[in-house]
Amino acid sequence: MPALRRRTRMLIWIPLSLLVVYGLVLAAVALLQERLLFFPQALPQTHRFDKPDVVERSVEVPGAKLSALHFRQPDARGLIFFLHGNGGNLDLWLPSTEVYRRVRFDLFMLDYRGYGKSTGKIGSEEQLHGDVLAAYRSVASEYAGRPIVLYGRSLGTGLAARLASEVGTALLVLVSPYSSLRELGRELMPWVPSFVGRYPLPTGEWLPRVKAPVLLLHGDQDALIGVTHAERLKGVRPDAELVVVQGAAHDDIHSFPQYVRTLTARLDALGPSSQ
Repeated sequence: MPALRRRTRMLIWIPLSLLVVYGLVLAAVALLQERLLFFPQALPQTHRFDKPDVVERSVEVPGAKLSALHFRQPDARGLIFFLHGNGGNLDLWLPSTEVYRRVRFDLFMLDYRGYGKSTGKIGSEEQLHGDVLAAYRSVASEYAGRPIVLYGRSLGTGLAARLASEVGTALLVLVSPYSSLRELGRELMPWVPSFVGRYPLPTGEWLPRVKAPVLLLHGDQDALIGVTHAERLKGVRPDAELVVVQGAAHDDIHSFPQYVRTLTARLDALGPSSQ
């Protein structure tokens, strides 16, 4: 009988212990998800971006000051408003301005809270959207009558899609997009329930509301965000142009000639009346 009672207790306590451990892991994911999603690289406030024709700007938002770079050139045809991925900083995301010179478009690129010289910390999805909208408004009026292109890369694709659903744009470009961050999370961490995530970023819900043309660019070798995500977005926005870049992965898609040719051609086609 004592042995039977011990076995019974073990049969009860083992699953209970596993359940407790699982609950603690979920709690850690819920509390620390900013550390799992965002990988900023800070820069000292004394850092100077040594790039020709690029000026530093700042955007005041509640509780923080955001760092931005503005590449300007004479007789620019328009502006590309660029929202980058979840790692690095502006110094890494803007290695060269050659492509923008070639198409004669200015560039405005933002560092999120905690990235580069931006102060503060990311605290919620709505905060992110508010910061992006504030940055857009800080520069958009300078390009009245000229096309403004909203460009998102990886993490920035959901932010760009939401912004494009709220403001006018000549073209929405999404590079390595996800159909939603929640769906991506289910693929990468299937053991974590969807309700735990506080950053759903449902790109597929916003895309049908965008009135502008949409260009989707995705590498067929992307192991982080599979090309199926871009295909899902094409499904909810059938008139979007989907270009699958052969041989491209997640981090190197911009270096492929097919990507450069496609983006250059779409930008060249834009005129003053595009927006």
